[in-house]
Amino acid sequence: MTDPQGGLRGWAAARKAVLSRLRFTSLRLRLVVVFGLVALTAAVSASGIAYWLNREAVLTRTQDSVLRDFQQEMQNRASSLPVHPTQDELQHAAGQMANSSQHFSVLLVAQDEHGRTVAGNSALDTFTLEDVPKSLRKAVDRQQAVSSANKSPYHLYWQRVVEGDKPYLVGGAKVIGGGPAGYMRKSLEPEAKDLDSLAWSLGIATGLALIGSALLAQAAATTVLKPVHRLGIAARRLGEGKLDTRLRVSGTDELAELSRTFNSAAESLEKTVADMSAREEASRRFVADMSHELRTPLTAITAVTEVLEEELDAETGGIDPMIEPAVRLVVSETRRLNDLVENLMEVTRFDAGTARLVLDDVDIADQITACIDARAWLDAVELDAERGMMARLDPRRLDVILANLIGNALKHGGSPVRVRVREEGEELLIEVQDHGPGIPEDVLPHVFDRFYKASASRPRSEGSGLGLSIAMENANIHGGGITAANAQGGGAVFTLRLPRDASPLIAEETRNGNGTEENAR
Repeated sequence: MTDPQGGLRGWAAARKAVLSRLRFTSLRLRLVVVFGLVALTAAVSASGIAYWLNREAVLTRTQDSVLRDFQQEMQNRASSLPVHPTQDELQHAAGQMANSSQHFSVLLVAQDEHGRTVAGNSALDTFTLEDVPKSLRKAVDRQQAVSSANKSPYHLYWQRVVEGDKPYLVGGAKVIGGGPAGYMRKSLEPEAKDLDSLAWSLGIATGLALIGSALLAQAAATTVLKPVHRLGIAARRLGEGKLDTRLRVSGTDELAELSRTFNSAAESLEKTVADMSAREEASRRFVADMSHELRTPLTAITAVTEVLEEELDAETGGIDPMIEPAVRLVVSETRRLNDLVENLMEVTRFDAGTARLVLDDVDIADQITACIDARAWLDAVELDAERGMMARLDPRRLDVILANLIGNALKHGGSPVRVRVREEGEELLIEVQDHGPGIPEDVLPHVFDRFYKASASRPRSEGSGLGLSIAMENANIHGGGITAANAQGGGAVFTLRLPRDASPLIAEETRNGNGTEENAR
């Protein structure tokens, strides 16, 4: 059977890797796109300007040449015709005019002696008056007043038109002093083909410029992002605790300065962490040494207090009533000091990483019952747990957790304390609820802090402040945890979450070289 949670974790890890990869390439993609857009804009602008300038130059040159020849032919041929020519005369003149070097079509229009409109067309192709725009005809026929600024009543007019998909240049003029009106039409299709070839060439050049910019952007992105990628790897290694990570610095640019800054920060961090680790190790060693040193005299004091306690309980009244309160105070404080030393030694083991699990198969209900019975809490605790609910845990550490949680509930919340056990997948949930006033909201985030006491005015009545912290450490070493909250009906609720089987933690610690003891019973 497959592990669905493992599959989900694998999918999540793969998704995270893909997203990380996409985030890395997105910056490269943005650089390439920006380079491409800049190059495309520049290439299109340059190509557009070049095309427009060449188009105007080609068309203007052709147009000027054609119109100049047409005007010359009008002066040489059309002006020699009579005022009222015949159609044959117009046809002959139009044919002669069309034989110019520009080879344009010619249409001559006049009125004969009877007032009828006659026209003569060159033989090159069919060119009628319908092919001439009306606006151009009106402009040619319009007679203007002669003045110092306008010395001729008639002028040469031209217009570029498109018929179908073919461009033409159409021009017209009228003989001064009376005579026919002449029109010419010149196909601009060769020039259009030349301009199309130019447009294709400019388009190819634009495409090559875009490809070149993309390659340049790729090279630039590689140059820029490679140091950034190395910096990201170094930062990730630094976050993993490899404080000796450094970057190789070359050059004097901003990225090199960034690498130097990273190296300086990493060096400072390494030194700070080393100093803190040394101080922490010294503090931990001091607590451990102090705890060990206290155990010898504390053992002797405990033996004396036990004798004194027996005398207090003796029926003969061996203790003077005047010193009895002092003796009871010494006995109580000795027990408290003994618990404090044991707790300090336990905390030291957790801090040093020497705490180990000794696993065994545990019936949860029996374990909780034994914990309650050993501390004479049977009358104050209600247990809601099914028999036969087995788990592979460390029974000693589970007893420590339960004793701290139930004892804390009895001390601060009051009885009855309800302990409820339920299963949730592969985990066990043990809830310890009291019926007290609950935990103040400002205290909830700190209940598992070491030496934290909700009431600073009663430092001696609240214990050492290590019980819940030790309970949390024992839960964590099992791969579980503890949460604190307030119940809706009143009172505090501590929820212990533990795995049904802590054996995988042992296998993991064994692979990591830590070594873990396991009960072989």
